[in-house]
Amino acid sequence: MSGLPAMTPSTAWVMLVAAGLVDVLWATTMKLSQGYTRPGWTALSLLSLAAFVFLLGRALAVLPVGSAYAVWTGIGATGTVLAGTLLFSEALTPTRLAGVGLVMAGIVVLHASGAK
Repeated sequence: MSGLPAMTPSTAWVMLVAAGLVDVLWATTMKLSQGYTRPGWTALSLLSLAAFVFLLGRALAVLPVGSAYAVWTGIGATGTVLAGTLLFSEALTPTRLAGVGLVMAGIVVLHASGAK
């Protein structure tokens, strides 16, 4: 039996969103680590990786894996596109914006599907 408390579906969704946001931090710090050659960014990247795996794992204890994984991936992908635009001057073209919009629409549909 786990020493971690049981969680409600609402709490699991919050943890899932947090895992997606920490995934964006991980991807960004991985880029900033320049191939894991910069110790500070490397450490933050690895800590972020551990944090999002923990949060995702906790959320998956309650949520359906298919929906939760899709939502987590969507948050990470969308957030990373936006972080790349803001931090690394990557182009945010109308096509990329449309792709981000489709990912976000998919997240809304999955959440609204009633998966608890």
